[in-house]
Amino acid sequence: MASSPRLGARVRALRRREGLTQSQFAKRIEISASYLNLIENDRRPLTANVLIRIARHFDVDLERFSEEGEENLIRELVEVLGEPFFEEHSLMSTDIKRLAATTPEIGRALVRLYREHEKLHATATQLAARVSDASELPGVYNARLPTEEVNNLIQQRFNYFPTLEAGAERLWQDAQLDLDSLYVGLCKHLESALNVTVSVEPARTMQGMLRHYDPARRTLRLSERLPTGSRNFQLALQVGLLTMGDYLNEFAKDESLTTRDARVLCRVALSNYFAGAVLMPYDRFHTAAEEERYDIELIGNRCRASFEQVCHRLTTLRRPGAEGVPFHFIRIDIAGNISKRFSASGIRFARFGSGCAKWNVYSAMMIPGTIRRQISTTADGKTYFCIARTIRKGRGGYHAAHPLLAIGLGCDISHASRLVYADGIDFNAAAPIPIGTSCRTCERDGCAQRAFPSLHRPIRLSENLRGVSFFTTGEEPL
Repeated sequence: MASSPRLGARVRALRRREGLTQSQFAKRIEISASYLNLIENDRRPLTANVLIRIARHFDVDLERFSEEGEENLIRELVEVLGEPFFEEHSLMSTDIKRLAATTPEIGRALVRLYREHEKLHATATQLAARVSDASELPGVYNARLPTEEVNNLIQQRFNYFPTLEAGAERLWQDAQLDLDSLYVGLCKHLESALNVTVSVEPARTMQGMLRHYDPARRTLRLSERLPTGSRNFQLALQVGLLTMGDYLNEFAKDESLTTRDARVLCRVALSNYFAGAVLMPYDRFHTAAEEERYDIELIGNRCRASFEQVCHRLTTLRRPGAEGVPFHFIRIDIAGNISKRFSASGIRFARFGSGCAKWNVYSAMMIPGTIRRQISTTADGKTYFCIARTIRKGRGGYHAAHPLLAIGLGCDISHASRLVYADGIDFNAAAPIPIGTSCRTCERDGCAQRAFPSLHRPIRLSENLRGVSFFTTGEEPL
């Protein structure tokens, strides 16, 4: 009779957390104790009216009673419990789903406990590195917690910050900026409005730095290694730090940012957002994106921006009434490390390990500079259209490093026709590439690129069996 057979346990968990008897809890939400008993035992449905009363009286996030909320918890638990740390316990996906359904508070506590475990490892890494002055220490890893915290906070805001957009628009008006002379305009504004002197210095005098601001002398030095577009970006970033400081500081006080490094990184990330909004003003950029059907190179030519800058900006087009395609964005290095990520498409990225090698962002490294297209499907049945291309980070000079990176940009298949990159593809005939988030969390069997056993299936290794990968599942045939 219950509309969802899993809500009773959540109500019971909430009541016990509040330390109330069934009679006391029932009285608060204006139902009988007997009816509450039926709800907790999944013999009566949790109606919308009762749910609203629970939320009002106990300050509960309704997402905790939604299917989406449970799915998010399951995904987090799968990623956490998929770590090699838990491998010896032989946990299965059915165990995780049962935990999320029956005792969600324990599940959330487990996720929080693991995050605290990560923080302790990060602290141990920093302390051990200071003591030993070693770059690699056995048994200790870098959890990159500040980046995780900032990434999560930006994801929660859907990578759209109206205050920074408005600040960028004011700058264009106040400084009377012009796209063809943006560098000159920004320099003049820094000097006249902010009393900051800008200079471009020889690389040898910058001691490896690309930008250095001296607040006491009010001087901004840029390295000649920076190309014109990057100089414009650094100028706009500095304007953001100086003019949007109150907003940046207030935002960085978010309780989810637990360290000084995370708060500093947050201010830098938001300043980068501001700089992107200055180089590519929202209305002009959105118009260019729609007119050119999201042709990244053409948009970049029109806005005088790089391939990566355009991809970044495309993920921020969430203004109500002028939304762009909801993209996901990922950047990796040649070793597969994820240095940037954001998802408005709903696709999941690996948080605690390596990503799926079947994503085209990884194969893009095989043909540098070429756009690679991919139709992919995830285990939950969702289909995505993605493009990927390498970029080379040039910093000027023969002896300078030029690291090769790959950018991945994608969207739900329903938006693919809006992209020029979908031209010529028969989506009815094309066979999607099955992908996952990571090997440990992927349910698919028979993958030739599987590097680790799946959390979802038991593995029984045998010297008499060899499948498409080493991690063959199932029983040995008789």
